[in-house]
Amino acid sequence: MSPTSSTTSALPAVAVQGHVTFLGAGPGDPGLLTLRAVEALGAADVLIAEPEVLDVVRTHARANVDTPQLTVADEASAAAGVPVIRDAANLVMEAARSGRRVVRAVTGDPGLDGNAAEEMLACATEGIPFEVVPGVATAVGVPAYAGVPLRDTAGTDVRFVDARTANARCWTEAGTSDCTLVVSATLETVSAAAAELVTAGRKPDTPLTVTVAGTTTRQRTWTATLGSIAQVFKQGKVLPSPEGHRPVIAVVGEHSTAARRDELAWFESKPLFGWRVLVPRTKEQAASLSDQLRSYGAVPHEVPTIAVEPPRTPQQMERAVKGLVTGRYEWIAFTSVNAVKAVREKFEEYGLDARAFAGIKVAAVGEQTAAALVEFGVKPDLVPSGEQSAAGLLEDWPPYDPVFDPIDRVFLPRADIATETLVAGLIELGWEVDDVTAYRTVRASPPPAETREAIKGGGFDAVLFTSSSTVRNLVGIAGKPHNVTVIACIGPATAKTAEEHGLRVDVLSPEPSVSKLAEALAEYGIARREAAKAAGEAVARPSERRPGARRRRTT
Repeated sequence: MSPTSSTTSALPAVAVQGHVTFLGAGPGDPGLLTLRAVEALGAADVLIAEPEVLDVVRTHARANVDTPQLTVADEASAAAGVPVIRDAANLVMEAARSGRRVVRAVTGDPGLDGNAAEEMLACATEGIPFEVVPGVATAVGVPAYAGVPLRDTAGTDVRFVDARTANARCWTEAGTSDCTLVVSATLETVSAAAAELVTAGRKPDTPLTVTVAGTTTRQRTWTATLGSIAQVFKQGKVLPSPEGHRPVIAVVGEHSTAARRDELAWFESKPLFGWRVLVPRTKEQAASLSDQLRSYGAVPHEVPTIAVEPPRTPQQMERAVKGLVTGRYEWIAFTSVNAVKAVREKFEEYGLDARAFAGIKVAAVGEQTAAALVEFGVKPDLVPSGEQSAAGLLEDWPPYDPVFDPIDRVFLPRADIATETLVAGLIELGWEVDDVTAYRTVRASPPPAETREAIKGGGFDAVLFTSSSTVRNLVGIAGKPHNVTVIACIGPATAKTAEEHGLRVDVLSPEPSVSKLAEALAEYGIARREAAKAAGEAVARPSERRPGARRRRTT
């Protein structure tokens, strides 16, 4: 036996040891996850999350992460909307014992979760290393989003009460104090909790706010008093309801007065708060627009209306790309993100990268197209200074000058259905144009039946049309939007197409830009809200104005 093998055999076996991260996912807004939480999720082998926050955390985990499902303890807990999870500890320990990195995600903050504390003790008992990543506590985050500060410069005391577990002594102590109370309850039990406080000594006229689905675009807040909350729910037809089990955060105290909320309700007063906005575009192009809509409080729903496919005969595109490398062109003009994508894919097919554009001038129409080029590693030499369109590009395009331009040819990769405006304009400026079909646009498949019904039945509050083809294709695959739906168009040509299809255009973008279109819709939402307030009417979304419409949850 060699010395090496002897040494190897003498080494003790190293036990495989896992690791557990107890992670607070916050009250529901995905934006409230901490940087450390995102980092831990990205390194997880196993993700064990409460059902309420699974969608919040899963987007930051690896695609192949294991996500075992948790079960509810009993039927009574399920009926009360309290998923007391008993098998979580077993799942956590089993995964950790196998040497994997486990993230255990809970709603709010793990330090306020009794089950998480028990699971931490189990890890400590077995010697499994763990860490705690705090999250925004529900009892703190929800009032902040509801515009209800819990303390002021006078240093008011704050007390937290869980109505599900509070005993008679707890209610007595809370009722006899004058501190701000934050009560965790459900829609069905909050009135009973208010009655307990009145019985214990709190005045019936003590201000109260009740918030459901806090920090999400489903958030709704009622302002009342301890003595009036039951009547407010009855008159507003909030209860009885099959959704009475939904958890709420109630804040009791002077900070909950209606006057203060009118000034501080920053979240629910966003321009498009809770609006379901249809974004009929290709998936690749909808992301930035959807992000902007979310910043206005909207709930974007992306419906692809155009599918992008390769050209039927790729030889023309192949010759043009080879000509690009061999110096055939002075310019290349991109009129869409899809054109950038098509050229990039050809480059990758031939083993090329952005360096192949050296010595070639690059033009781009629109901010999205320019951004796609920058992502590819190419900075455009020419972007329209005015109107972001083919006509705007021609306004800035220099005429061909044989003294300064050694080559007179332009490569124009574009869709099969593109207009001839740019080609004709470049020829008029003295350029030779290789007009190449880089991709084909075809009508996408119809969306699910539920989406089609929402479109035709007025379930959406607004729809954004970014081109004439999106109008034609949406109507073709899903039907005409209901007349209560706000129609927003990116420009006059798109608006004309919408009107030809029998649609009333409510919003017209001041510039042919998706960002400006979203801004214009937000301004419309603000004007609509202010008009309702001036008329003394309740602020309602467009979809709530249709005949027979009831207040409903958004997704």
